[in-house]
Amino acid sequence: MQFQRVMLDEQPFQLPKPGPNWGRGGVWPAQWICVPNTPAPVVAAYRLEFSIDKPENFRIHLSADERYDLFLNGERVGRGPERGDIEHWSFETYDLELPAGTHTFVARVWSLGEAAAFAQFSVHHGFLFCPENEELQPKLATGLAPWTGKILSGYEWLSPLCAWGTGHNVRIDGREFAWNHESGAGEGWGEVETLWPGARSGSQVEITAYQRLAPASLPPMMDEIRRGFRVRHVSDGKPPTSEIPIRAADNITEEITHWQALLGGEKSIEIPVHTARRVLVDLENYFCARPELVLSGGRDAVMRVHWAESLFENFDRWDKGRRGEIEGKFFSAHGKKKDGVGDHFIADGGQNRRFEPLWWQAGRYLEITVETGDNPLVIENFALRETRYPLENEAQFSCSDARLKALEPIMIRALQMCAHETYMDCPYFEQLMYVGDTRLEVLVTYTLTRDEALPRKALRLFDWSRLHSGLTQSRYPSRVRQIIPPFSLWWVAMCHDYALWRGDPDFTRSLLPGVRAVCDYFASLIRPDGILDAPDGWNFTDWVVTTDTPQKYDGGDPSWKNGVPPTGETQPSGILGWQAAWVFKMAGDLESWFGEPEISELQARRAKSLADALHTYFWSEERGLFADDLGHEHWSEHAQCLSILSGLLDSKRSERVTTGLFENPDLARTTIYFAHYFLETCRTVGRMDKFWEKLDLWFGLVENDLKTTIEMPEPTRSDCHAWGAHPLFHIYATLAGIRPTAPGFSRVEIKPQLSQMRHLDATMPHPRGEIRVVATGDKEEFFLPEGVKLL
Repeated sequence: MQFQRVMLDEQPFQLPKPGPNWGRGGVWPAQWICVPNTPAPVVAAYRLEFSIDKPENFRIHLSADERYDLFLNGERVGRGPERGDIEHWSFETYDLELPAGTHTFVARVWSLGEAAAFAQFSVHHGFLFCPENEELQPKLATGLAPWTGKILSGYEWLSPLCAWGTGHNVRIDGREFAWNHESGAGEGWGEVETLWPGARSGSQVEITAYQRLAPASLPPMMDEIRRGFRVRHVSDGKPPTSEIPIRAADNITEEITHWQALLGGEKSIEIPVHTARRVLVDLENYFCARPELVLSGGRDAVMRVHWAESLFENFDRWDKGRRGEIEGKFFSAHGKKKDGVGDHFIADGGQNRRFEPLWWQAGRYLEITVETGDNPLVIENFALRETRYPLENEAQFSCSDARLKALEPIMIRALQMCAHETYMDCPYFEQLMYVGDTRLEVLVTYTLTRDEALPRKALRLFDWSRLHSGLTQSRYPSRVRQIIPPFSLWWVAMCHDYALWRGDPDFTRSLLPGVRAVCDYFASLIRPDGILDAPDGWNFTDWVVTTDTPQKYDGGDPSWKNGVPPTGETQPSGILGWQAAWVFKMAGDLESWFGEPEISELQARRAKSLADALHTYFWSEERGLFADDLGHEHWSEHAQCLSILSGLLDSKRSERVTTGLFENPDLARTTIYFAHYFLETCRTVGRMDKFWEKLDLWFGLVENDLKTTIEMPEPTRSDCHAWGAHPLFHIYATLAGIRPTAPGFSRVEIKPQLSQMRHLDATMPHPRGEIRVVATGDKEEFFLPEGVKLL
């Protein structure tokens, strides 16, 4: 028996046009099915037993609403469907090779409704399965073959607490669980209800509101067992534990080796009757994973597996301190004063019961608590199954600055932990793909790998999120709609980035209508005096520190509320104005490369006209700076950086802004996210001394024993926010100086910036091969793929 995931370039089941059934082109010969009366949240199983009298090789397509695990003869075949939206509902394709005999397909399908992750859409709980071979469809397809189903009991939904965007956690009660349902065993299987035919997106004349099917666009996520880790503490701890600090005095040191052996897969461990244990495990890196545990005996015993990015120095504050230190710290849900985020498992007394939650968790630390009743519990096995997008580093970098080299794995790990079926802002709290975060994550991706599947999907998803106004949603997929107008501008910048760094002409052209829609929306906000009015929505720019926030970071301005520039909620903002002018210019580039010359000229006029108005109303000749507001009361690094990066300043004014940017002590400072644009400005104006000064915040991550980049200056909410990985982009694009200057990376500029380094050697993947830069003192060597021109 063999099976393999297959990536499709075309839709299956396409009927030709014209013809008698042309209006039903793309309708599948299978129908969605469900167990009757299945309101969310629900977990159900679907079973099909079938026989073949000779070996068969065949292809199947399947999907579910919301998620599935597919098993064949008790063995897991795959998981899905890949996350999308209702108009682009993913299905997966597998090629199977089966011997003659009887076989059983089982799909475990769950639909959580309002308890699901914010990024999860749903129409109606259901399952869809169809072989491509027409002869096998009556025997295997849902709606045609004799599939049966049943609701799986034993699942209870737990609040995600501070991890509000990730969906509810689960308590699995083994006393009620349908053991061995994966192989089709057990009672209670019954008839299923037929819903509607599967159909591809945009395939029918009359389009229903049901799932519109599209082939999965990404390879399978990583799904690999991890063992080992480090047991840091074992104590007699009965829940609740959030108010009990970790103290060496409470440590049962003689038990640590037993727990360590369990985590290493070396032996089991027995928990005696009426015993409570609290075990702190340091994964010694950041992981996204599902716990897998095998339990024997111990009926009524409860085992919890909670996750944390760090322990807290105080029970009621955010302070985390050095992340590797645990003495006197608390394991609790961030800001909730409750036990941590995770899943619970109740033993039924059976032997070798294998538990796993439906979804993954994230963090560096595990708190495992076990409490037994009248029966001893044997933990036969405990492991983690790591999951993420299979993004691996294809680049190489070495230099004479050891601090930078030590920072590199932290930034790579942050990107990997925020790359799944979509990019994510953070894997612990939200698991949502925001445009502002994603632009920086994609730029880092371009420097590390030739793989562009995830960047392309991100561009498409944001394009699909577009509203009637022309704006993209701030995050997508998300069934809870949110609008951050500046992020729509950054989506246009993402399109510009793609054109330069990768540049598939047909794909880029397909994005141009959306680019025009965003630009037209912002053009509609331009007042008679030529400046940009405030858009409706959350005009988030950066987590600038204010007097109301706990961050210990210079450069605060109390007028920045919720990341919005002063007066930016209701009045024109110099920051948003310069961002729009810069993006108009980028849109003009896209049109000149792939679109319409007339529209290119229009976007260029918009950029210049808006810039002229910004000079008139926001420039201070006295200070040599652009103000954030019309009253010239607020000033920031953000406005100066964007004005310089726009390329819309003459040399004299650019020099004055540069001086003001670096010499004025009272500017609101860029923090981790927007520091990308600060670093870009340092490169543009040749102030690499300030570039290195800004990196001090990142060098502090190493000193603080962090394994990933953080969201904001300390005390940060999130310890894993890949928008903070952008210095990795700058290692290759700024320090090594490798930048595309023409679409498709067909022409490259290389300007190494050794600055305080004596030496660097960087190799970056390129669509046609790789680019290598070796620089030592005044000596520079460049190695380019064939056909790539050096500017």
